Amino acid sequence: MAAAPPSLTSYPPTGTAPASTQRYTSALAAVTTLFFLWGFITCLNDILIPYLKAIFQLSFAKANLINLCFFGAYFLMSIPAGKLVERIGYKRGMLLGFVVAAVGAFLFYPAAAQRAYGLFLGALFVLASGITLLQVAANPYVAILGPPQSASARLTLTQAFNSLGTTIAPLLGTALILSNLPKLNNAASAAQIDVRAVQIPYLVIGGALLLISLLLSRVHLPVITPAAEEATADQPGSPSIWQHRHLLFGVLGIFTYVGAEVAIGSHIVNYVALPDVLGLDPATAGSKVAYYWGAAMVGRFAGAYLLNKFSPTKLLAFNAFAAVALVLLSINTTGALAMWSLLAVGLMNSLMYPTIFTLAMAGLGRQTEEASGLLCTAIVGGALIPMLFGVIADYSSLRWALLLPVVCYVYIMWYGLRGSRRVA
Repeated sequence: MAAAPPSLTSYPPTGTAPASTQRYTSALAAVTTLFFLWGFITCLNDILIPYLKAIFQLSFAKANLINLCFFGAYFLMSIPAGKLVERIGYKRGMLLGFVVAAVGAFLFYPAAAQRAYGLFLGALFVLASGITLLQVAANPYVAILGPPQSASARLTLTQAFNSLGTTIAPLLGTALILSNLPKLNNAASAAQIDVRAVQIPYLVIGGALLLISLLLSRVHLPVITPAAEEATADQPGSPSIWQHRHLLFGVLGIFTYVGAEVAIGSHIVNYVALPDVLGLDPATAGSKVAYYWGAAMVGRFAGAYLLNKFSPTKLLAFNAFAAVALVLLSINTTGALAMWSLLAVGLMNSLMYPTIFTLAMAGLGRQTEEASGLLCTAIVGGALIPMLFGVIADYSSLRWALLLPVVCYVYIMWYGLRGSRRVA
């Protein structure tokens, strides 16, 4: 990356676009690969949690330290990442994010060799720091890479490929990792588990990250410049970013959405293993996680079309209402119905992240980079809400803990109906 990188401004362009539709399409295709890979990496946590829980004989709360370290990186690194991207450009930001994430993946090798839970947590934090930088760079870039009126649909389409990664990850993770767990989950059987089963998968992930970084360095990403009338958001007298009501409520929306989605996904294996659900063994239960994320993938591909036909705010509210109904149905039933109703929540999750993200960033002009960092900081919900979920599960049950995601979805429904409105 030589000389000064192209400076990308993250807000919808107006007037004459500096790049053709074809250039937009090729750039969008390149960035979409990023969404696939970080979806794959993130969803492996759903396999890693029950695996390390069994090996180290952890409580639900201690097992959720995995989510705390992974998603906590978003809280600590998102705003610095936003400032870094603003300084070095989006393409360099993505390339650096790949390298940092690869280092984190390679650190799994010594963590497994030492059989140390703390080292696993440290490796996850480094890996997530790289993913955070990728998120901060790629999400607003996709939002501005074309007409503003289709930003939600465009981001939903790329998120669909993110969900493709989250669908494949549980299947491969179950085959390579969870299949090594014994059916009896006790201290004696845990001592016989070879924790190094995670070494090869994460070495491959690290190599793939470096390879994609190399390929992306050779892809031209178009430069998008602002129209004159949009260049006023950072002028004296313009409102502070903290004065945008729809953005602040959107930050809380991202916090609750990610927290609810991760809390459910991270505990599906343990939930379907309950005797009053289906009592499945770890390997069979792990394969069910793919249905949860696969439903999200289907919903996002469909959402890329629906968001061009219907109001994003109404679709968001509808999906949140349906998620509440499905979780409550699962809590109050047993057997296959309890399992499938919870897995179907993945379909309702599908539109939430991209829709909340684009609604929150609407009309922010030059403040979009800062807003993107703020919104990505809210992904820390994936660290804190699952921790609280684990505490509730330890002191009551997994069923009662599912009421926490219900509260999150109720807020998201309100955001779609009222909180996303832009007030002058």
